[in-house]
Amino acid sequence: MNARFNDNTRSQSAMDRPATPLNQSALSVRNLWKVYGAAPRDFASADGPTLSREHLAKRGWVAAGRAATFEVARGEVFVIMGLSGSGKSTLLRCLPWLIEPTTGDLFFDQKDLRRIPDTELVELRRNRMGMVFQSFALLPNRTVLSNVEFPLEVQRRQKTMRRERAMQMIEMVGLSGFENRRPSELSGGQQQRVGIARSLALDPELWLLDEPFSALDPLIRRDLQGEVLRIQGELAKTIVFITHDLDEAIRMADRIAIMKDGEIVQIGTPQDLVLDPANDYVARFVESIAPAKVVQAERLLLHSGQVDAGAPTTDHDETVQQFAPLIVEGDTPFAVQRNGAIIGMLDRIASLRVLAGKVGRVDVPSTNDG
Repeated sequence: MNARFNDNTRSQSAMDRPATPLNQSALSVRNLWKVYGAAPRDFASADGPTLSREHLAKRGWVAAGRAATFEVARGEVFVIMGLSGSGKSTLLRCLPWLIEPTTGDLFFDQKDLRRIPDTELVELRRNRMGMVFQSFALLPNRTVLSNVEFPLEVQRRQKTMRRERAMQMIEMVGLSGFENRRPSELSGGQQQRVGIARSLALDPELWLLDEPFSALDPLIRRDLQGEVLRIQGELAKTIVFITHDLDEAIRMADRIAIMKDGEIVQIGTPQDLVLDPANDYVARFVESIAPAKVVQAERLLLHSGQVDAGAPTTDHDETVQQFAPLIVEGDTPFAVQRNGAIIGMLDRIASLRVLAGKVGRVDVPSTNDG
């Protein structure tokens, strides 16, 4: 099968367009569209990106992805979320070119995936990208060890090496002692741990996770979220994580992209989305999130006044929920630090308002305030 799966639909005009300058992001997506329907190869030449949804529909086109543009930094956990049908899984599958984008540019480690040879694309996908999907997709006739070894086996790695690597990954996901069991002998959470171990066997730089825990019970889901965060703390992968669960997104993300009808409507930190929603849709999306879970100490600084030597301190990126004991235990000032240096005093009144949930986009001082 062709490495690009739909290579015959690639727009020649897009292929001939010169590549734009790159920064040092691990992943860079520029004005990416994915269109289904009649003759999608004509989309770019027919000025499709300028058309409204109504005019696209009249021409027989449905845009599952609309002008997606974002960067993912090395080591970042970038979460894409939205309701069912918002286009988030389609967008994820465009990143490793499992689905061919209709138009737009996609760079991985400064390589333009639209222009590299198919053989190089296959090698990138096999060796530098790992994927975990909602479906566990384990091989039922193989043991846990054999499932985790499988991608190394495909790469024709030496047996001793691949067995050692597989056992390391099995231990990492907490399944030591289960290596000789078959998938049918495991719980759903254990099966997904095997999927995670298998996806990490080749030590990928980019880790793509498409709603990997949505089919699991809440307690198991939370355990596996913690497992992924622990693994991320050890390995510092670049992660693109898909979910429709806002609590999961808040827990996992460095930044979140919210999608609606194939379009990214806002990208920001959890704090940005709660305090400064781009529109009413985002505001409704995040209204159930307690501000204390996302508002960080640095957002609540007072830039005047003295802090007594030995005063309690909190780190600049700790949330109100995390430093709440300092607020409720007394009324003495306490300091905020970054990299060991004091950067200001904490505004206790603003912190208490956040803790009480009585905060809106205008209630918390901007980080640009003097």
